[in-house]
Amino acid sequence: MHVLRHTYASDLRDAGESIRALSTYLGHADPGCTLRTYTRLLPTSEDRTRRAIDAAFGEDQAAKDGPEAVAGLETA
Repeated sequence: MHVLRHTYASDLRDAGESIRALSTYLGHADPGCTLRTYTRLLPTSEDRTRRAIDAAFGEDQAAKDGPEAVAGLETA
């Protein structure tokens, strides 16, 4: 149950949920307690930046620009 609680907290924070809301969901009286307890589980700024760029230009974009796009460019 402990691992599930940490997974829940880290997934919600990673998705952008506020510490104040997460504190309420977890039953903590003080958002500071939530922040001290779960800070180590939060993604770093570099992780968020990498995911944002991957979403914009990563595999999803490569799938959209698959072989059909290359073939279209070759014939243009």
